[in-house]
Amino acid sequence: MQAMRLLEKGWSQSQVARKLGVHRQSVSRWAKQLAESGRAGLKKAGRAGRKPRLGPEDLRRIERGLKRGPEALGYATSLWTTVRVQELIEQECGVSFHPSHVWRILQRLGWSCQRPASRAIERNEETIQYWKKVRWPELKKTPPEKVAPLSSSTKAV
Repeated sequence: MQAMRLLEKGWSQSQVARKLGVHRQSVSRWAKQLAESGRAGLKKAGRAGRKPRLGPEDLRRIERGLKRGPEALGYATSLWTTVRVQELIEQECGVSFHPSHVWRILQRLGWSCQRPASRAIERNEETIQYWKKVRWPELKKTPPEKVAPLSSSTKAV
């Protein structure tokens, strides 16, 4: 519709394409539709590409499954991977996707890539704080005191 308004103002197809960041051939097709059918012809244009295989309810089911965690699917860890999410989608919706497309679905749902902080089970916070505040400063080398600068860089010390 933006293209239509610009074309009606007298912009060239190339100018409209640059302004909207689309291919000039698309603008040419829209201009032809506008000339043949008017505004109504442009409004009839359907969606481009295939219809999505997942509907809004499917996305809600996937979101609920993600919130339950991978342990609910029988995994030992709480880390979601695209392969695990792929299996969740197949189980919940009966649709199979490539892992790279699963990542796009996760982004559309607002999920981001995060890695859990790996910490040893035996971690002792008190010992770590002692090391950082007491022991490390004792062991750390300190730079020697500065000597007065020489008047010439060629003189031996």
